Amino acid sequence: MKSGPRPFSPDRIDAPARIKGRGAASNPEGRFESIEKTREDDGWHREEADAPRPPTQITEERARSIISRNDSPDIHFTQSINPYRGCEHGCVYCYARPSHAYLNLSPGIDFETRLFAKTNAAELLRKELAKPGYACSPINLGANTDPYQPIERRYRITRSVLEVLYECRHPCTIITKNALIERDLDLLVPMAQERLVHAFVSVTSLDNRLSSALEPRASAPHRRLEAVAALNAAGVPCGVMVAPILPMVTDRWIEQILQRAAAAGATIAGYTVLRLPYELKDLFREWLELHVPQRAAHVMSLIRQMRSGRDNDPNFGSRMRGEGEFAELIRQRFQLACRKHGIGRGREVRLDTSAFRPPRAASPQGELL
Repeated sequence: MKSGPRPFSPDRIDAPARIKGRGAASNPEGRFESIEKTREDDGWHREEADAPRPPTQITEERARSIISRNDSPDIHFTQSINPYRGCEHGCVYCYARPSHAYLNLSPGIDFETRLFAKTNAAELLRKELAKPGYACSPINLGANTDPYQPIERRYRITRSVLEVLYECRHPCTIITKNALIERDLDLLVPMAQERLVHAFVSVTSLDNRLSSALEPRASAPHRRLEAVAALNAAGVPCGVMVAPILPMVTDRWIEQILQRAAAAGATIAGYTVLRLPYELKDLFREWLELHVPQRAAHVMSLIRQMRSGRDNDPNFGSRMRGEGEFAELIRQRFQLACRKHGIGRGREVRLDTSAFRPPRAASPQGELL
């Protein structure tokens, strides 16, 4: 039976090891599984070998619904669309990882290698927007998993969703850490001209080496900032999310990120501090022991200081920003840097909902123009 996570030890045969190109170092069972599998050393000689590199597996699925709704006071939007389940970016800190447990898959390696593409997303969106009782409010793309993760190049589901939104003059916000968003400028520019879109690019540090360990398949930090500049130069308002901030790992970059973002034309920015729900707590501890072992205990101590002595705080009002002296220091640093560089806060986004027109059902008689 499942007995809970085993403590990290580099001498264990099943001890996690860095897998090149992946963020997680292990594949623990989700919290709904009743059996835990571990490898044990049988004493036979074995050659030392690098950890295997699991391939990305994509399952095409026909979703039953496409718009998710929330009433959280911590989130600036009430509607969102996630074209994919799982995310190949592999960000080790991703709060969405535990959602893979609902699929009987691991929040670890499975989350970044066992992906699901909602191939009927645009079709479902069109149906939902056409419902008589639908009330238009901005839809966020990227609330859970990144809409521009690498498999979007092949599936183009995010683009198909944007096409429907533009056709209906429906406003949306986008959060991504991939420069692939530049591909859709031909859609985003006319949407921006009608105040129908606002993008945010997430930047956690300016250290390429650190980024390759934290978020191995996302665009490099400098490339993300180039995307911010490209969108703003084209007339698409694009801000920056310094999110999440990892204490004593990425917080040193707050001021520099905001400075570079302002130079790239960003006028709005936001931030969150690291959240560690469910299985993510143990995955993040593994990452610390592998990549910054000398700071691991200190980092976790600061996290608990911001979370009332716990690894995670799920409460509205404090879960995004944390509490305590270190959280207050981050808030003040962020606020001062924004003020210095003329950057506003994320709640200042204003999009136009008045132009929304529901999609019309196809008619055998065609359209009268």
